[in-house]
Amino acid sequence: MSKKRPAVSGKVFLALHISLFFSSLSGVASKMAANQPFLSPAFCFYYGLVLLIMLGYAFAWQQILHYLPLTFAYSNKGVSLVWGMIWGALFFQEKITWNMILGAGIIFFGIYLVVTSDE
Repeated sequence: MSKKRPAVSGKVFLALHISLFFSSLSGVASKMAANQPFLSPAFCFYYGLVLLIMLGYAFAWQQILHYLPLTFAYSNKGVSLVWGMIWGALFFQEKITWNMILGAGIIFFGIYLVVTSDE
C-alpha cells in the first residue's frame, strides 16, 4: 500500500516559487560581481546583494519546508533553470538555444518522474 502525499496548498506552492524566483536573482548579482574589479565598491555591492538574497532565501526555504515534503520542494528547484535562461538573455544578452530548451525539458521530465514515482 503506497503512502498518499498530502495536498499542497496553493499559497505554499506560490511562496515556494516566489522564493525560487528571488534565489535565481542571486545568480545575476553573482555574475555582475564577477564583472567588477575585486573588492571595488561595485563588487562589494553585488556580492553583498548575493549574500542578502541567499539569506532571505534560506529563511524562506526553512519556512516552506514546514508545509512541504523536502522531496517535493527540492524537485521544484528545476524552475531555476528557466529563470537562469531568462536572466541570461535579459541582463547579459545570452542566446537561448534549442539545446538549452531541450536540456531543461529533459530535466523537468526527470523531475516529473521523481515526483510522481510515489503514486
